[in-house]
Amino acid sequence: MDDNLTGVWDGSYMQPSGMVTFLATLIDAGGALGGSVTEPCVAPGCPISTHNASLAGHRSGNAVTFVKRYEPSGYGYDTVHYEGAVNADATEIDGRWSIRGTAFSGRFLMVRATAPAQAAKAEDEIKEPVR
Repeated sequence: MDDNLTGVWDGSYMQPSGMVTFLATLIDAGGALGGSVTEPCVAPGCPISTHNASLAGHRSGNAVTFVKRYEPSGYGYDTVHYEGAVNADATEIDGRWSIRGTAFSGRFLMVRATAPAQAAKAEDEIKEPVR
């Protein structure tokens, strides 16, 4: 698979209390993944409405693994591990999340918000100097 995963992704994951939606921005640099996530706080009594997190991981073929680190950690949120697979046209990533050392885990799905060609064009436009 040669498709670059750089772009904006709409996602959701299941946890015991229900589904949580999130917005992820991925940067794929030759298979090294980085990026960020924003999602609502769904923990009871959470004093903030939105969580921000960073992503770091890698892609090899259709296999994707990354770690999401909440910034700041707390409110029941810290580090979450994701393992999944990219579909053939690089528009979906489907897999499982888990919190190591606990029984907490579930399914997740990410769907590319823009087509790969549009993301590549936007990335090229960003790199091109303004004249």
